[in-house]
Parts: sequence; structure tokens; C-alpha cells
Amino acid sequence: MSLQVRSPAPDFTLPALLGNEETSISLSAHKGKWVVFAWYPKDDTAVCLSELPVFSSLKSDLTERNAVLLAASTQDVDSKKAWVAGDLGSLDIPLGADVGGKVAADYGILLDMGLSLRATFIIDPEGILRWQCVHDLPIGRNSGEIVRVLDALQTGGACLVDWTR
Repeated sequence: MSLQVRSPAPDFTLPALLGNEETSISLSAHKGKWVVFAWYPKDDTAVCLSELPVFSSLKSDLTERNAVLLAASTQDVDSKKAWVAGDLGSLDIPLGADVGGKVAADYGILLDMGLSLRATFIIDPEGILRWQCVHDLPIGRNSGEIVRVLDALQTGGACLVDWTR
């Protein structure tokens, strides 16, 4: 059965790169906060390169909303280091390394080729999945829509069509 909204989000711990430093990320480390968990298919690709700096720039907006952004792909930390040293540059968000794709599989987004689909999950402070959006590989996300949905979820009520904060 695939992961569904309103179900507990699978916990994970992954090695990660934050800036130029190796670290780790986990869902349980952010209990009590909203988590935006953004998956990208592969390090060093054009669409991912367009998204991740924009996601990094959302840090203050997310902090205001008691939220954090965690990003991940199935490439290893060394691949991320090379990308950061090259075209990507240092970011203010951690880049998780799901080598083998176990976490991507737990979230229902692992492809047969070992890459993940481009996906975003919003998980509430109790660890419940509240929103998911999955794209095919070449389609970038709208960062404003992610923030809008987070705002809507945080109202705790109904938000009609085209609702904004």
C-alpha cells in the first residue's frame, strides 16, 4: 500500500550535506515542527539546480511558520559535495543521501532506475503526512505553492479555491 495523506510519515535517518559539512537528517529530530520534505531525482541536473537555491531561500519564511525544509535524493554525500563545489554552491538546507533508495521507497517515489520522482511532502508536528505532490522528473515545483499549502494547513480549517494568507 502506498503512503497516504493523513497517515504517519515514515521516520528516517539519512547522511546529509549542509553547506560543506557532513551531517545527518531525520524526521524524528523535528518533532513539534512542520517538515517540508522535498525529493529531487538526481544531483547535478538542470531542474534540480533551478529548485534547490530557491528552496534554500525559503528558510526564513519556513522558520516563521515553525517549519523546516529537508531535501533528499538517492545520490551519495560525495556526489552532493562535488555538486556544491561546482555549479550548486553552498545552501542553507540539508541535502540527504538515500543511497539504495529505502526512504524513497517508503515514501512511494522510488523509480526502477534507482532515482526518486520529484516529490514534496508536508508533515505536521506530530509526524502525520498532510500533503504530497509528486511530479515527473523534468517538471520543477512552484515554491510559492508549497508555502501557500503550508499556510493553508496551519489554519486548521477549510481554505477555498485560490485561498491565500
